[in-house]
Amino acid sequence: MGKERLVEIKVFGQTYTVKTDAEEDHIQEVARYVNEKMDEVLKKTRSVSTLNVAILTALNIADDLLKEKEKRVALLKEIEMKSKDLAEKIDLRLGGEESEKVSITLKR
Repeated sequence: MGKERLVEIKVFGQTYTVKTDAEEDHIQEVARYVNEKMDEVLKKTRSVSTLNVAILTALNIADDLLKEKEKRVALLKEIEMKSKDLAEKIDLRLGGEESEKVSITLKR
């Protein structure tokens, strides 16, 4: 992240100028990803409407994002559970009730 700049990208044949503080390479990668997803939708649908392709692409990307968020939450829960289990085993090994309890909290 740095100072804001204008980056020119091309999505579905249209050129857009994007104001961003992200690196230009990142924005170009985002544009490539969107183009790939739009091409996938175009191959699977009979629609030639740019708006329909864009909406279906947005829905597919949103679906992918929500699935990844669910995976992340499940993974964090698993890590938290295993961390607590490990902390309990360490406590038992070090002397049980007399040792200081280790508390682990993960941000979601």
